[in-house]
Amino acid sequence: MTSTARDHDGSPTHRHGHPSDLEGQAEILELDAEVLADHTASITAWLPLAASPRQIVDLGCGTGAGTFALLAGFPEAHVTAVDSSADHLRRLREKAHEHGVADRVRTLQADLDSTWPGLGEPDLVWASASLHHLADPDRILRQVRGTLRPGGLFAVVELGGFPRFLPDDAPEFRPGLELRCHAASERRHAEHLPHRGADWGAKLTAAGFTLEGERTITVHIGQSGSGSVGRYALSALRRMRGAVADELTTEDLAALDELLDTDGPHSILRRDDLAVRTERSVWAARRG
Repeated sequence: MTSTARDHDGSPTHRHGHPSDLEGQAEILELDAEVLADHTASITAWLPLAASPRQIVDLGCGTGAGTFALLAGFPEAHVTAVDSSADHLRRLREKAHEHGVADRVRTLQADLDSTWPGLGEPDLVWASASLHHLADPDRILRQVRGTLRPGGLFAVVELGGFPRFLPDDAPEFRPGLELRCHAASERRHAEHLPHRGADWGAKLTAAGFTLEGERTITVHIGQSGSGSVGRYALSALRRMRGAVADELTTEDLAALDELLDTDGPHSILRRDDLAVRTERSVWAARRG
């Protein structure tokens, strides 16, 4: 289970894949962490914690976007990072060594659809963009509640859909292309991800939690001098193409390929009007 990896069209995934697919997921994870770092930090700062947590679990950690934000926000904490991908966990450990925090991180490979791992008694459990991929998320919510120490907090973060990058009237040679790609993506999600867009507040309450806070953060990040937004858009739209190509018209697919051709005149990397536009919804729930 990955924190913000993108499967097919950019939605988070916890599935195993071929090495090339895992490489693509990891690339998205790294760009996601870089571009959305300030927003992730603002979420950790908002959490209604009575005291700074010492033991944290990151469910669906990916390559560590949430893990490292939690380590930075809570400098006395240790994080158990859980994911089903051995490759993502390896990358996370490498980054932990590079950042000098390896002694504060424990990685644990587990498929939560199969087995609930031993996680101790954490003060905080963090699950970002992962719960809606589970076969039975209600069961996992109950497991989390039973794992948390009394009074512990569960933070659920979900993206409000796949990020958008282009203005509505772009590209000039095929206006509205991205909107149509999103529509095709939503049709696929409706079939394959029934828990996407769930009312997590109601689910948390039903699992026995007390809802302490809920907020939605609007994300709008313009193009930067580093080019990270352009690289993020390129990587994400490449993965979206792999999922929706058979649902696009010939004209739309050709236009998308022009955007993704990094050597061509219409490459998305040449555009100066890109922005990351999405929403993040956060629920903070306490175990009584």
